[in-house]
Amino acid sequence: MTPTPKAPRRILVVCLGNYCRSPLAEHVLAELGGSAVEVRSAGLIDKWAGAHPEMVAAAAALGFDLTRHRPAQVSRELIDWADLVLAMDLSVLDRLRGFVAPDGNTKVRLYLDHGRDVPDPMGHSAKEFAACALIINTGAAYHLR
Repeated sequence: MTPTPKAPRRILVVCLGNYCRSPLAEHVLAELGGSAVEVRSAGLIDKWAGAHPEMVAAAAALGFDLTRHRPAQVSRELIDWADLVLAMDLSVLDRLRGFVAPDGNTKVRLYLDHGRDVPDPMGHSAKEFAACALIINTGAAYHLR
């Protein structure tokens, strides 16, 4: 008898606008996780038309293409879809907890370990976007063990 293939782990990555941090995290996790994961990203607000140009450039320097990214706003349906919901910072984490039942809080956590935020590069230089991209790239492995 052939074993039934295991369903991919569903991961949702959330930042404020789905414009800088979560689009890259979506791509990094999907690339590193391969067929073992299905990854989506969303933002708390719905404001942008694509990924931030500086993050597109920082992502490209790491080998990721964000040019086709289309932002999405977080919803109850996306939260319910996910097995794991990753917040880019503590303020996003606090707001996401309002979307889940008290017993669902275990699937909502920070992207980085030890209570660290992924710094939001919005409004900063290209250097800050590149530094943020490296943090996101390095932090992804923590969720794919």
